Amino acid sequence: MWRRGAGGIEVLLGHFGGPLWAKKDEGAWAIPKGVVEPDETPERAARREFEEELGFPAEGELVPLGRIRQKGGKIVEAFALEGDLDAAAIRSNHFTLEWPPRSGRMQSFPEIDRTAWFDLAEAREKILPSQAQILDLLVVKLL
Repeated sequence: MWRRGAGGIEVLLGHFGGPLWAKKDEGAWAIPKGVVEPDETPERAARREFEEELGFPAEGELVPLGRIRQKGGKIVEAFALEGDLDAAAIRSNHFTLEWPPRSGRMQSFPEIDRTAWFDLAEAREKILPSQAQILDLLVVKLL
């Protein structure tokens, strides 16, 4: 999601939840994303993941930005959605993880523990390095 702020373009990024990301900031934020199910189009998957991770439907036109390959080889097909939502009001889905490791104790953590709006310069510092190209694709599309 993106919007026009007082200082220019701003993007909404989500911070990864769970204990492995709790004390990390730079490089620990991302766009909402996930796996395309066999019966889904990439656009439908983007809408579903947005709602699962943020708790709000992705209403409006999704503008295709293109595909990137993340460091681990995962292909991400990104879309842009112009909008404005209250970053403090997200309600993310959860995942279960054995924590602490080898403790036998399973705990539930939000997939995204918080979101925030960032201008493009700050977003480049916060986003996973392998997703930074998505910001470039957005800028090209908005020009």
